[in-house]
Amino acid sequence: MVIELLEVKTPREVIEIIENRLSAGADQTERIRTVTALGRILHRDIISREDIPGFNRSTVDGYAVVAADTFGCSESIPAVLTLAGEVLMGESAEYSLEPGKCVIVSTGGELPDGADAAVMVEHTEDYGSGLIGMKKPAAPGNNVIFKGDDVSVGENVLTDGTELTPHDIGILSALGYSEVEVRRKPVVGVISTGDELVATSSVPRRGQVRDVNTPMLLAAVTRFGSATKDFGIIRDDEEEMVAAIRKAASTCDIVIISGGSSAGVRDLTARVIETEGEILFHGIAMKPGKPTIFGLVDGKPIFGLPGHPVAAYLVTELFVRPLISKFMGAVVRRHTTKAQISETISSNHGREEYIAVRLDTDGVAHPIRGKSGLIASLAGVDGYICIPRDNEGLKKGAEVTVTYF
Repeated sequence: MVIELLEVKTPREVIEIIENRLSAGADQTERIRTVTALGRILHRDIISREDIPGFNRSTVDGYAVVAADTFGCSESIPAVLTLAGEVLMGESAEYSLEPGKCVIVSTGGELPDGADAAVMVEHTEDYGSGLIGMKKPAAPGNNVIFKGDDVSVGENVLTDGTELTPHDIGILSALGYSEVEVRRKPVVGVISTGDELVATSSVPRRGQVRDVNTPMLLAAVTRFGSATKDFGIIRDDEEEMVAAIRKAASTCDIVIISGGSSAGVRDLTARVIETEGEILFHGIAMKPGKPTIFGLVDGKPIFGLPGHPVAAYLVTELFVRPLISKFMGAVVRRHTTKAQISETISSNHGREEYIAVRLDTDGVAHPIRGKSGLIASLAGVDGYICIPRDNEGLKKGAEVTVTYF
């Protein structure tokens, strides 16, 4: 079926297409070393196979005691206990503590059987001859972590779909998981098109510009959690583009093509995608980013982004990022704040308008003026605001929601 160019969808419709038309790879997993799993998405619940800690341990340097032996003691009337020995760090207590006796323990050391509290050394006095005075009473459980207090056998510690944090890595390590099963990262291929583009290391001639989008988009999708493949710059040539798209679709899970998405004579992206696969939409009712294409080639999602860097970056943030997260079974968490707009902004009818802003310490959002082809307009911005379609704009001082980049 031939789809009319620039038959636009709303941003909400675009998200629905991504959610409903694609079977993402959330069931594709790999086992990796736990120490390398930061930020990865866990596959399967982690059920504890042991108690953490595996023994009763002191949280202070001092003496393990039977709490009842210290009841009623004070600075003026200490409880005098007999020193029965010492539990060294890393060693187990091989004996039971009898009433009227105490044992030296260090922070993290095991309490002997029979002990139910620990008294800090600062609240004791050594009288010599194996007699220790307790000058502060201890209730059962004082300064003690009991076996299984942290994690108990059979406890569901981490759930399927958790994005692993540093403390999650610590929990897995404590439980003996040197490896963990996680969702596989999608591989995102990036292609830039245009006869005017040259590599970053080149000196552009008149009429040429350095390729901004490839390194920018590779960095963006890496930050979103994907692996990447750089297919470099291709010319505005149909055979070259067909070859690049076929190669990318055969080796990647998601493909991004920047440039060539408008309806101009030299813009080949839509024609090639439709020839090689299927176009799901061409055009989004938004500014910037209206000429965005989305389709499938060999079942792989392919985005055709505007060549203008700001538009390409925004579309990647709004639509490629959720697809990457969907692939990994994760949820996009966007952080927002309320602010007041610093100036009146007029807006076009019929499409959502996204404007980059800089926030100051007084809660005021300052729009960053710049055309979508000017990458420097993104420097120093904190996030963006969205002016809804059919809205004539915002008045100075109006409350806005700023979504952080």
